[in-house]
Amino acid sequence: MIVFRNLEEVPADFGPSVVAIGKFDGVHIGHQAVIRRMKEDAAASGARTVAVTFDRNPLAVLRPDICPDNVVDIERKLELLSDQDIDATLLLTFDKALSSRTAEEFVDEILVGALHVKTMLVGRDFRFGKGGAGSPDLLRELGAVHGFTVDVVEDVYPEGTDRRVSSTWVRELLDDGAVSEAARLLGRPVSVTGEVVHGLKRGRELGFPTANLSETVDALIPADGIYAGWLIDDGMRHPSAISVGTNPTFDDVPRRQVEAHVLGETDLDLYGHVVTVEFTQRLRGMVAFDGIDALVAQIDADVTAARSVLGLRS
Repeated sequence: MIVFRNLEEVPADFGPSVVAIGKFDGVHIGHQAVIRRMKEDAAASGARTVAVTFDRNPLAVLRPDICPDNVVDIERKLELLSDQDIDATLLLTFDKALSSRTAEEFVDEILVGALHVKTMLVGRDFRFGKGGAGSPDLLRELGAVHGFTVDVVEDVYPEGTDRRVSSTWVRELLDDGAVSEAARLLGRPVSVTGEVVHGLKRGRELGFPTANLSETVDALIPADGIYAGWLIDDGMRHPSAISVGTNPTFDDVPRRQVEAHVLGETDLDLYGHVVTVEFTQRLRGMVAFDGIDALVAQIDADVTAARSVLGLRS
């Protein structure tokens, strides 16, 4: 997948293209449905497939007081879009200048002028341009002038629910620690990737060494608690019991951290490795224990529970 980080990087002869616009935060199954339709339309016309997205949530500029955390960071979003096997992504810098462009200017300069759009894919509630004045109906009017069509993609409702898939719903589930439910909406397991760094080494002292992830990771971390899951290092998947939180028993960890104890391993050296921690199921919330013995007993029970969830022999 080609990534254009500004309009100047788009070749003058690029296109014709089928374009989908959106935040694509998390690239969940709703986004994936739009991309599938985009690929179908492009295959029928011989056009290129292009996702147009932004370097930040537009609310970060328009309403920073209500802007939510991103489900994934920008580079992870680009990786996920690349996994959808599309031709290109145009990553626009969402700033005051872009937010002040009218819908007509956006279509004329970006969609028609740069991408030579032939078909636009949008959701039914899609809005764009200054003040959100652009709508699917306006796009159809502009398409009649500029020679492109508009394909409205219906929302996706998971089986057995009456709520459409959205990044907001994914965030709510992660805030509740409901990682298996969030995975259903994402179409993949919940995971975060970061570098393994040195911690307080308390887990090793207790007999359960952990790989501690750096403060900077590429996705929204689920709620504090203990999870069963996997640590993935250089393609190797290690079954793990995962802790998220600030270690309230000792109350000496200044920030939330993700740490994974690889089941059955006590001598893995992962310092400096960039690893992925994948969450399968939440086992319990984070609590403070009355002493080391109670904590160790609970960790031992957590390891047993993680083995069971992951289908491993005790």
